[in-house]
Amino acid sequence: MPKPLRSTLALLLPGLLAACAAPMASNAPAGPVEVGIIGLNDFHGSLEPPRQSVNVADGKGGLIAVPAGGAAWLASAIDSVRARHPRSMTVSAGDMISASQLASSLYLDEPAIGVMNRIGVDFNAVGNHEFDNGQQELLRKQTGGCEKFTPKEPCALEKFTGATFKYLAASTKRADGSTLFPATGLKTFGSGRSAVTVGVIGLTLKGTPNLVNPTGIQGLTFADEADTINAAVPLLKEQGADAIVVLIHEGGRTKGEPNPQGCENFAGDIRPILDRLDNRVDVVVSGHTHWSYVCDYAALNPAKPFLLTSAGVYGSLVTDITLQIDPVAGRVVSKKAENVIVQSAPYMSSRGSLANTPLFPQFSPRADVAEYVAKYVEASKAYTQRPIGKLDRAAPKVDGPEGDGLRNLIADAQLGATRDNRASTVP
Repeated sequence: MPKPLRSTLALLLPGLLAACAAPMASNAPAGPVEVGIIGLNDFHGSLEPPRQSVNVADGKGGLIAVPAGGAAWLASAIDSVRARHPRSMTVSAGDMISASQLASSLYLDEPAIGVMNRIGVDFNAVGNHEFDNGQQELLRKQTGGCEKFTPKEPCALEKFTGATFKYLAASTKRADGSTLFPATGLKTFGSGRSAVTVGVIGLTLKGTPNLVNPTGIQGLTFADEADTINAAVPLLKEQGADAIVVLIHEGGRTKGEPNPQGCENFAGDIRPILDRLDNRVDVVVSGHTHWSYVCDYAALNPAKPFLLTSAGVYGSLVTDITLQIDPVAGRVVSKKAENVIVQSAPYMSSRGSLANTPLFPQFSPRADVAEYVAKYVEASKAYTQRPIGKLDRAAPKVDGPEGDGLRNLIADAQLGATRDNRASTVP
């Protein structure tokens, strides 16, 4: 071979080899793929700050009360958590609506759905309170429209287009065996060999019929929670799920104060369910008890190595869950979670002023959500500022399980209007 030709080939060969290798390199996964799961539960239409606090240890044997909650602050907190994860999804474990603030309740919780649309929720499991106004009204929450299914007028302030997120109801079945909403959902991140898919199962507690008006769930049955989840896991795996996240509207409590970052002495109706779950479950986002906790459940049951979380109530916390997923093995290789306090505006309580603390991030209200909420709060003033009666003396305030004078007055008014001895101010 003439020398000039050998030199030319010598120069071309590395480039040709590199060109051949390039597609293989681009298709090869770089390693585990990180996915963020942002969890919340029991929002209960809390458009404005609920004037409640999250109590956390101060490191000196005491507690710090942190003012938390409010839809616009929750939106900012979720944005902040999202910024940590290039790939993420936002999920809710039920009771997004009902037992809600007046500005939401007066409008059939349409603004609560509007808030979650703006926040960007992906999936919401039905909870017992989703059924408070009946299954037809709940279906309207998903599909939108102004058809009337309750004594209240729908679309009273503006047209309602429905939820942009997907309701899930794996255990809620019609007579023909179909579920009221889809049992599961999938979300895929990335493409090619680096793509990973998260499968989601959503359901409410089996005891839902004991908590709602039976006429609203006529024709529906609520299946066993663990059986429902375990039946869905292999189906999701067949569809390519690399990680399994359960959204269940059932929960437990820890001993003493709720611990946003732990599960010490954890007990409750959810435990027997958790102990029966398929070991391929990676995360359980729970709710219902309004308690906050985060832990590796393997510390409670070594045979069940999944994360268990709950973000309390009223949007006061949001759970930041991080999964590292191996796209080749199709499984989660590591996971962690923490509850983030949605520190919002200070307020005056019966015990004095509750101020912000520099120990935790303080969020600003997100402008678009704040404007949307303000529209409904302003409209509700036609009802909230209308006098309906007068007391001849100051109502006594009593802190205790028997309730104070105002709560008893409200319960008596409900009883008088409905003759229903279940009248109560408790959600």
